[in-house]
Amino acid sequence: MLETSARLLRLLSLLQSRRDWPGADLAQRLGVSARTVRRDVDRLRELGYPVHASTGTSGGYRLGAGAALPPLLLDDDEAVAVVVGLRTAAGGTVAGIEETSVRALAKLEQVLPARLRHRVGALGAVTVALPTRGETVSPGDLTTIASACRSFETLRFDYHTHHGAQALRTVQPHRLACTGRRWYLLAWDVDREDWRTYRVDRMRLRTPNGPRFSARPLPDEDVAAYISAGISTRAYTYRATVILHLPLEAAALRIRTGDGVLEAIDTDSCRLTTGAHSIDALAVHIAFMDVDFEVESPAELVDRARELSRRWARAAG
Repeated sequence: MLETSARLLRLLSLLQSRRDWPGADLAQRLGVSARTVRRDVDRLRELGYPVHASTGTSGGYRLGAGAALPPLLLDDDEAVAVVVGLRTAAGGTVAGIEETSVRALAKLEQVLPARLRHRVGALGAVTVALPTRGETVSPGDLTTIASACRSFETLRFDYHTHHGAQALRTVQPHRLACTGRRWYLLAWDVDREDWRTYRVDRMRLRTPNGPRFSARPLPDEDVAAYISAGISTRAYTYRATVILHLPLEAAALRIRTGDGVLEAIDTDSCRLTTGAHSIDALAVHIAFMDVDFEVESPAELVDRARELSRRWARAAG
């Protein structure tokens, strides 16, 4: 009986780790016959796990979604990753999820083995949670947008622009992105017939969703790079390109996602493309990076840098 119970747990763990499992692969992993696998699958079904089977030469098994969340089997690293994720979510940018994350975290830590409880306890003892700056988004809005992306449903929402104006947008949503501070939606704007990136915290969704649409090719193979460029340069009135006398790897540690796009020039320098709504904001942003740089464009930024350098020189005596 003990051997059978241990095998059932192992089978459940395998089914949870991959979407589809050929019966022969499960039998090989468990060291039993295909007939034993079928009997074990029947036992799991009796326990309430919805295990679906397909027949034929490519037949196999799949763990489906049930009416209630079944027990999950996690290895050590997976358990630690879930704990870290829940603690991060408890102080994150999604509104209303903090209390839920704390409850789930308490349940998980209660059943952790002693060896893992010590690891995650050490992490919690030395970690300080800093308050989240900026607007938060609701989990309901995130799931609604994600569902619309997956189902190819048109979204309509009121959008508050950077300048405080409000306008109705009709878009075909494709991807969600999170920088750690903010959530963004990459979508095809139906009225402007172009790709746009929207801050989710500035969106007020209108219901119901619009009609379905056909998926279109994304604007770039590297979607993350495209969104990063959109929120750091294309969204602003002024754009600048600056040569930083710093290796790309070192510059990446100083330039956050959303603050600019970096590309390597050689082993000792890289190019930064960034944006702002004023030349002064660009000048201050670049100056406070604390690295030697050369302005390539625009010409207004070069002139402003000369003025500021003279002012700082006078201030220093």
